[in-house]
Amino acid sequence: MRTLLTTLHSKFIHPSLALPCLAAYCGAECGDLEIREFTIHEPKESVLAALLAEQPDVIAFSVYLWNRRETLELVDALSVARPQLRLVLGGPEVSFAGPELFDQHPGLTALVRGEGELPLRQLLRAWQMNLAPGDIPRLLHRTGGSLVEGPDGPLLDPLDTLPSPFALGLVDQNRGFVYLETSRGCPYSCAFCMSALDSRVRSFSMERIHSDLSLLMEREVPKIKLVDRTFNYDAARARNIFQYILEHNRRSHFHFEIGAHLLDEATLRLLETVPEGMFQFEIGVQSTLPATLAAIGRKAPLDALAENVRRLRRKGNIHLHLDLITGLPGEGYADVLASIDRVATLAPHHLQIEPVKLLPGAPLRRQAAERGIRFDPNPPYTVLATPDLSFDQLEQLRGISRLCDLICNSGRFSGFLGGLTDRCGNLSAGLEKIEAFWRQAQLFRNPLSQRGVFEHIADFVQKEFTGEPRDELRDLLARDFAHSERVVPGSAPVFFDTDLSNQEQARIRQLAREEQDAIKGQGIKLQHFAAAFRYLPGSTERSVRIFLYLTETGKGMQVKELPLPADKSLSPPLG
Repeated sequence: MRTLLTTLHSKFIHPSLALPCLAAYCGAECGDLEIREFTIHEPKESVLAALLAEQPDVIAFSVYLWNRRETLELVDALSVARPQLRLVLGGPEVSFAGPELFDQHPGLTALVRGEGELPLRQLLRAWQMNLAPGDIPRLLHRTGGSLVEGPDGPLLDPLDTLPSPFALGLVDQNRGFVYLETSRGCPYSCAFCMSALDSRVRSFSMERIHSDLSLLMEREVPKIKLVDRTFNYDAARARNIFQYILEHNRRSHFHFEIGAHLLDEATLRLLETVPEGMFQFEIGVQSTLPATLAAIGRKAPLDALAENVRRLRRKGNIHLHLDLITGLPGEGYADVLASIDRVATLAPHHLQIEPVKLLPGAPLRRQAAERGIRFDPNPPYTVLATPDLSFDQLEQLRGISRLCDLICNSGRFSGFLGGLTDRCGNLSAGLEKIEAFWRQAQLFRNPLSQRGVFEHIADFVQKEFTGEPRDELRDLLARDFAHSERVVPGSAPVFFDTDLSNQEQARIRQLAREEQDAIKGQGIKLQHFAAAFRYLPGSTERSVRIFLYLTETGKGMQVKELPLPADKSLSPPLG
């Protein structure tokens, strides 16, 4: 019997971990198993033809938010093209579906609920031996003209009974990154999360974890993303893994989802030794409103979380990604803005603001009617209105989220954002103003180049501010731009003041020649641009700044900023 394990990714670079785990656990006794990965962007006809060309007896799909529609269309087409095919669905997106899914898709043969290794292996072994599947736990399947629903059943335990898909060579390690799990389950029961359904945490043995990590680090996989829901639920276990990585890593980058409030002193001291750029932490804050956190059952002390994030940020060696969720119970528009401001004071490298999604099976979805939460009935089940937030307010927050990505998370507007926060009183008020301008100008409709974003923000400053505040914000924006990309003399954006005297231009040319002489023979290309500023931090006097763009093959471009000296004595660079 030939079985294809397949899925449709949202992007080609995303490798599957679920399919290799299923293949590893099912093994040879389930027949010939092959993994085939596609994307949702490939034409349906091409995927259909590729699957049928393999002459399979069974095709099992892993179904997620992003591929539900495309997968079900393939199921329908496959069942028509080859009626004898057995078609199996599994994954979080269909685990809570019922008989109606079989009614809507008559070609569907079986549905695996929840964790897939145990039920899929029992199903495939039965078919391999030409037996009726019977009452397999966590499996709903079609036999003849009727559906057979198996009972609820145990999860895989111990996890080490699952052979390593990495050791078996089942995971595609050539896409730039891989997913790795060291545990399953989560100790928390947040109402919006499907992990709330599995509060018992199971861990692979440390020997297995070390073995898998060694395989990946020896291969120098560029990025390893650990999918554990709360990686550091056990502080000693987390320290062991962190230490092992620090001792054996070559050049891989690691991404962890952690609970910042769980970081103890020993772990924080260890993390201070992590080389810059090796680790990234994603930290769910979700809300800073205590009533909302209580309503969703999230038990993460905010003071401890904030203090540990500040400590990590002070060291600066670990990239910090903090998450907020809008549309949660009891949280209104002003509350969300307050959360943005509180989290922004922690200075994360990335602040993500996303509307809550009412996922199938999640407790919050079951509570939606009672709580008055309205959501899109189709994937990704985004909240549309709550008793505390209208659709229009959620749209405003969605706009602020997009601007947060464009401006705050880009790392290219630090000076401007500091000035905007000072002038508006807080960050959220400034983003709120830009969001209103952006929406009125219909700028959310189309993607913008980096220069386009700067130019539209300059328009915003020109229209929304006057006098000194306008001039200060324009200077800060211009300086940020000069550090973000090379400014070509003669085609600089209009928010630069390039009205320089002949004497100033002569001194600029002299300084550029001296800088060029200093790097002669080093294989570095130097280009320069100069502009006048009046409102830079700590000064209200007009000054001319020279931006030197140093490009070296294989190392990208560096920007050095110099003040134009009044005579031939040159001041040291500012950075």
